[in-house]
Amino acid sequence: MQCPLNNQGLSPGKCGTRIHDEMRPACEVTLKKEKGSFQRIIKSILLSRPEDYLSIYQSGCNHDCLKCHSAEFSKAVNGEWYSNDRLAQIAAEYSSYVTVSEPRSRATMWHADDLCLHCGSCIIYGNRAPHCPKKLSTSQVTLSPQGFGPARNIVAFTGGDLTCNPNYYADAATKIKDASNGKLWVLVETNGYALTKRNLEMLKAGQVDSYWLDIKAYDKKVYKKLCGTSNETVLKSIELIVDLDFTLELLLLFIPGLVETDQHIQIARLISEIDPEIPTSLLAFFPTYKLASSRPPTFEEMTRSFIAMKNEGILNLRLGNLGVFVKTPEQQLEIYELQKNESSSL
Repeated sequence: MQCPLNNQGLSPGKCGTRIHDEMRPACEVTLKKEKGSFQRIIKSILLSRPEDYLSIYQSGCNHDCLKCHSAEFSKAVNGEWYSNDRLAQIAAEYSSYVTVSEPRSRATMWHADDLCLHCGSCIIYGNRAPHCPKKLSTSQVTLSPQGFGPARNIVAFTGGDLTCNPNYYADAATKIKDASNGKLWVLVETNGYALTKRNLEMLKAGQVDSYWLDIKAYDKKVYKKLCGTSNETVLKSIELIVDLDFTLELLLLFIPGLVETDQHIQIARLISEIDPEIPTSLLAFFPTYKLASSRPPTFEEMTRSFIAMKNEGILNLRLGNLGVFVKTPEQQLEIYELQKNESSSL
């Protein structure tokens, strides 16, 4: 089977996926089309936290990231076959449980952070926690397998990434929109490797609304080491996504020894040149998978990168995975003060 990216002059991703005792391309073993119907191996589907949307966890991926936190299903066939018709039915059922209807411009993970702390204090104790955004009533906070929070009108494809097969996502998004009577937005969490102009245009026609774009590194050699692929299309995709009027959020990681402040500054400059208001999260790496023996970033490292990125003109920037590097109440307060003056217009 020829990789669909070959037709666009691109090399296949690092898409080897384990099935039994062999490695096969992800799109051969986790994606198929039978009698005109797309099907995909899905590990699970649930209302995820802190994203507060319905997440579809996909098996199979076109990257092999050293820090992958879902390798048990993204790098191995793990789950069951779901047709897009079945996914659309599940999404339609979810739409009846939605407690917060967001506009398309807020169809992101990033915007969940300004709605709820996900602590459950208002439900369990009847009192709001300090720094609660106070934007939701208790009737809008619900319990899911991953904790408390709202249920927002968004369905997200997450886990493995096979956007190198855009027809699958376009078909799924169209069916989800039809089944929910247009009540749901469709988000794709992606590494961006396959987001070429041609593929993005197909996804646009298929009614995909937004992307959570994971920019794993700016330096091409580091990216190759970290993910097994080039990052050329990843960096170019930011402007393409904006030009095609999708909703976009960006994710960066601090990985000591691999992706540090110097690269964050380069990415921040790129963002500022395209659109300084793009919602952006800087997450603290936590040791896992092939980087299980690596250390996480410190409080000083994370805050230094945050300030450096802000100095490049980024307007909507947040720190994430706070529990990895925030160790004292004083540090927690400093993070709160650092971020509360965000000049967000979103």
